[in-house]
Amino acid sequence: MILMLLAALSVPVVGRSSDAIRSRAEVAGFSAVLRRARERAITSRQSHTVVIDPPNHKVTVLAGPDGEVRETRPLPERLTVEATPPPALSVRFEPEGTSSGADYKVRAGDVLYRVTVDPITGRVKNTKL
Repeated sequence: MILMLLAALSVPVVGRSSDAIRSRAEVAGFSAVLRRARERAITSRQSHTVVIDPPNHKVTVLAGPDGEVRETRPLPERLTVEATPPPALSVRFEPEGTSSGADYKVRAGDVLYRVTVDPITGRVKNTKL
């Protein structure tokens, strides 16, 4: 009887923690695309722009002045991205390491994160809200 009670109490806790881990991983994946674009801009000495397309659940990385597509990745279905201000769904990384800057609210399931791109350093930072 005691074992059944412990099992009944632990199942919801395990389910919530695995959902939180999945949410963190999805936000980390989104941030990794931004970090990789910054790194590529610096190493290739060519600007890179990350364009986020929330309605189609995808992220595209463009390189150089002609906007050559370097990478297109799907966003997880349960991940929503909002830019502040709303039309700013792209960020440009320069070869010197700077960027156009960005501020995104990223929701993964029930968890909300703020992902920022510093305009001076181009560094990407995640903060749980």
